[in-house]
Amino acid sequence: MRTSFHNQLDSLTGQLAQMRDLAAHAMEKATQELLDRDLPLAEDVISHDADTDAMRLASEEKAHALLALQAPVAGDLRSIVTFVHVSEKIERMGDLARHVAEQVRRHPDAAIPGDTRDSFGEMGRLAVVSARAVRQLILTGEARYAELEDADDLIDRLEGHLLASASSNDWPHGVRAGVDVALLARFFERYADQAVSVARVTCSDQVPSGGTRRCTGR
Repeated sequence: MRTSFHNQLDSLTGQLAQMRDLAAHAMEKATQELLDRDLPLAEDVISHDADTDAMRLASEEKAHALLALQAPVAGDLRSIVTFVHVSEKIERMGDLARHVAEQVRRHPDAAIPGDTRDSFGEMGRLAVVSARAVRQLILTGEARYAELEDADDLIDRLEGHLLASASSNDWPHGVRAGVDVALLARFFERYADQAVSVARVTCSDQVPSGGTRRCTGR
């Protein structure tokens, strides 16, 4: 009975990793279509966000069934509760990638001014770095906070730079472009924040089915 229970927990962990993969690929594509004005790619990101949503719903139903049909000990119970919290945050990462794609779809031409391309390209790269760190954490129980926090800090700085530029008196691109830049920068910033939040939630769970969960710092 306990072996079956732990196997099901391991299966849930694998599903979390798959959700993370979907969220990471979505942000990679969303960044590419933002920089390249690739509207078909934007549509692909938007349409496939439903896959992440469906996976979260199905996996949470399995988690709730485990709680109802089994008698988890304290450590296993924490693992299931952590799973539910983490699946919500990863789904949110996918939603934020979709928001980037939706913002691009609104514009037949460039969604961002040319002089912001480098900043947004770097924000997208760092967002994917954060997502990859989350996958390692989910599968191994080890989190390198330096990698996650450094990526998050850099995205925060880039967001601050873009907001300062868009709100300055010498911003040459108009109010609408300034608002769009601010919204897009916020989506990338929140994506990285969700990744950091996954690490914090997961590392509070010290006894998963496979043994002690380790969270490696700097």
